[in-house]
Amino acid sequence: MNEILEDLKDHECLLADGFNEAIVGISLGANPRAIYDSRKCIRILVVNEDMTEEDAVDYFYFNTVNAYMGDNTPIFINAYE
Repeated sequence: MNEILEDLKDHECLLADGFNEAIVGISLGANPRAIYDSRKCIRILVVNEDMTEEDAVDYFYFNTVNAYMGDNTPIFINAYE
């Protein structure tokens, strides 16, 4: 994980606080951005913030997915297995 975080910092990617364990990659192209698995983010909220799943989903979409922090805003995906 430390190697991934260093790579993201080298590319000046913004990181979503508290969701490092949900990072799944970095986008390609002229403006690299951190990519997060949304389901893992929600699980982190349930476990670490003592939220119900419904509250975690509401919080995540309202406060995290909809937050725009400029060109380096992280990307949140629904990963398929």
